[in-house]
Amino acid sequence: MSNIKEYQLFIDGEWITSESGETIDVVSPSTEEVVAVIQNGTAEEGIKALEAAEKAFKSWKKTTPRHRAEVLYKFADAILAKKEYLAKLLVKEQGKLLKVATMEVEVTATFIQYACEWARRIEGDILPSDNEDEQIWIQKIPRGVVVAITAWNFPLALAGRKLGPALVAGNTLVLKPTSETPLATLELGNIAKEVGIPDGVINIVTGPGRAMGNALVEHPLTKMVTMTGSTPVGQQIARNAAQNLTHVQLELGGKAPFIVFADADIDAAVDSALHSRFDNCGQVCTCNERMYVQEDIYDAFMEKFVAKVKALKVGDPMLEDTDMGPKVNKSELTHMEHLVAVSVKEGATITTGGKRPEGAEFEKGYWFEPTVLTDVTQDMTIVHEESFGPILPVLKFKTFEEVVGYANDCEYGLAAMVFTKDMKTIMKCNSELEYGEIYVNRGHGEQHQGFHNGYKLSGSGGEDGKYGFEQYLEKKTFYLNYK
Repeated sequence: MSNIKEYQLFIDGEWITSESGETIDVVSPSTEEVVAVIQNGTAEEGIKALEAAEKAFKSWKKTTPRHRAEVLYKFADAILAKKEYLAKLLVKEQGKLLKVATMEVEVTATFIQYACEWARRIEGDILPSDNEDEQIWIQKIPRGVVVAITAWNFPLALAGRKLGPALVAGNTLVLKPTSETPLATLELGNIAKEVGIPDGVINIVTGPGRAMGNALVEHPLTKMVTMTGSTPVGQQIARNAAQNLTHVQLELGGKAPFIVFADADIDAAVDSALHSRFDNCGQVCTCNERMYVQEDIYDAFMEKFVAKVKALKVGDPMLEDTDMGPKVNKSELTHMEHLVAVSVKEGATITTGGKRPEGAEFEKGYWFEPTVLTDVTQDMTIVHEESFGPILPVLKFKTFEEVVGYANDCEYGLAAMVFTKDMKTIMKCNSELEYGEIYVNRGHGEQHQGFHNGYKLSGSGGEDGKYGFEQYLEKKTFYLNYK
């Protein structure tokens, strides 16, 4: 263990060791080796981080938005300067491909850079009053201490997505990454010190949700919770935050339908379906979770699609020619095996994949083959339960009405993908699909200036763009009578 790096808690600009005396191993999904240890932080240490953030807020909120943006531009540049190091760290802790990890570091920086562009766009309103010699001013102000809880699939990018707008808006932050993938996020503490972000403005803590997480969410100093993760955890956060009526922003689970109509560009749809299911080992909330192909082109589409799935190379995520790495942990791997077993029991056919790959290189690690299930019906478990992994059920459909009914038959409402050349079909999908994001003639992948917003059990509040930035601002109204 002496050669394994131990990370501490970053509170009020200092690295501290948890008083619990306990640590948590961070394990490589590729090798099952311990790559680092983190602190098993206590509830009391979470509260210390909140108090540090509250203290820093008193001065940080008084700085100009332009100044805050200038500091954060330096922060983003420093992240990019460590791109290679951070990317390799992401591969170690999460198992994603090096090329995907490199992109994630870049996206982390651009999330922050985009937020900085809003520094001169924080706008209020001046409204006419019903009274003479009076105006109504509505000002947008920072909320205060923001708690950000991030998921393990894109840990660094999700940190940047929340950190940028929170700080530019004038809030301070307590960031809690998951115990599975906290390392690259913890490195942000060193970068914050390096570029001169004031102590307490960014705090990074680790520890279990039942202790550390609950303490952060339930405390009255917390004025906003922004969380990306599973729906059950998001529901618990909303319940815990309700006692203080704390503002909550949640980006949760998804079960995105990928709909291919008969007039679609088959080759483009095949390529998009492939990447939108198996990118990051299927561990993306907007991934192609269930695919509907119109019966007229089903056979032609599936012949091309299955051939490309079979050609995907599973293996070492550090190698350039690898297409898919491992699942993040053993429990996720076990879940994949369970879903396939249940699907087969319910009548589905494994067209390709369906198990752990064979070979000496896969004896250690959490590997699973890219899997396609056919002979699937709408009532099967795999059509409704989020897999968050490289398993794709495929269903035929006949009519527009049928497939929209299938697509909306879901407790989630984050993203949907549609391939068609017909504008009337596109507009009908826009009107009738119950999803916050709809991708037309392309795969998943939101942009900074859009709005990443889920319906139903996929979350509330939304992130990115104008509307996401405004989540980090409170409104204050002045009735100014100047008689």
